[in-house]
Amino acid sequence: MPHSRRDWLKAAAGGAAALFLGNGFLARDLFAATPARMTLYKSPTCGCCTKWVEHVRKAGFTVDAKDLDDARMQEVKASLGVPAELQSCHTGLVGGYAIEGHVPADVIAKALREKPAGTLLTVPGMPMGSPGMEMGARRDRFDVVLYDRTTRRSRVYASR
Repeated sequence: MPHSRRDWLKAAAGGAAALFLGNGFLARDLFAATPARMTLYKSPTCGCCTKWVEHVRKAGFTVDAKDLDDARMQEVKASLGVPAELQSCHTGLVGGYAIEGHVPADVIAKALREKPAGTLLTVPGMPMGSPGMEMGARRDRFDVVLYDRTTRRSRVYASR
């Protein structure tokens, strides 16, 4: 008996599912491969912000960058509950997290996969050698801090 187009499509879909599941992939892994959309608030004159945007775009993020003056930037940070001691030069929003400063793209992707309890990922200040702050050979060690606005607790999420 000849097979219909529907039979062939079912077989192909089943084979693809078996291939993915057989290699340890799960449905969430397929969705994780979809580029995340990020809204970023930054100064129009900040070169390191522009370099950081290039960094996260190269990693697959889609970035909608919005230039703001200093007063409006402080309003954004305050509305997101970014404590003064955890602030940096730019602030983003992606996947339910605020992103403050020069957080490496792979750490953002890790947080989006793992969904740790918190509201903010931040690299306080502007450490030399962090993404967007590459200037020569100097590479300062820095921590990516995960902060929870509700509990006002923070912890080191990653170190570089």
